[in-house]
Amino acid sequence: MTPRVPSIDPARPGQPIRPFKAWHHMKKLLADKEDTEQVFEIIQALNGESLRRDFKRFLASPNGPQRLTERASLPPLLDDHAPLLALPEGSVGRAYVDFMRREQLSAAGLVAESEKQRRNHPQFDDDLSWYGDRLRDTHDLNHVLTGYGRDALGEGALLAYTHAQNGGRGIWFIASMARRRIGRLAPPAANIAKVFEEARKNGRAARRIHEENVEELLAEPLAEARQRLNIPKPTAYKAALAILADLYPDPQAVAA
Repeated sequence: MTPRVPSIDPARPGQPIRPFKAWHHMKKLLADKEDTEQVFEIIQALNGESLRRDFKRFLASPNGPQRLTERASLPPLLDDHAPLLALPEGSVGRAYVDFMRREQLSAAGLVAESEKQRRNHPQFDDDLSWYGDRLRDTHDLNHVLTGYGRDALGEGALLAYTHAQNGGRGIWFIASMARRRIGRLAPPAANIAKVFEEARKNGRAARRIHEENVEELLAEPLAEARQRLNIPKPTAYKAALAILADLYPDPQAVAA
């Protein structure tokens, strides 16, 4: 397969940093943590040129050029559950389907949330957009591989993990607000600061799954995939979650 020459639309404007706009959307997110549209607005307001910089890093990685040449669209693969359920028990794909069904999620649903936000901004059909979509579409797969759940602490820790891998002020801001808010409400024994520090350390140590062939990754045994990708266990997060579970019937309540 002939390597694809990366294409970025020259009409793309610069991305100014808009902190007041970010705070406006953060207040909405704090009021409803399930309002995913606000996450995309915060990222848009704060990330500046970080996506371009990370795209260059992706292209310089061993697998990035091949992934760009393939230019796969992940939502159809991830939402086609029948082939994933035909994989062996303990595979990444089976674990992914279990997670998505348990949480009542779909890859298409996350796309729809991002499209709500995109209506407010100019859009470009180029490789930088494809790369941004790939980062978005691997979010829930990262949940499965890292072991961070969809409770408030798990979501915040996963953002700290992905920020350590990919950068971006928007992700950092959301993760920092989660750390501050949960840390203020949780008991000291939960050591919320340690959870976020561990998440960043784990993110720096691990390989980035959006650089992988996701179809092949889904077929791997979960334990072997975690070992190959050097994804450490989130021990501080699990310990904190156990402490919170003793205090709250629903661990998400700590961030309410």
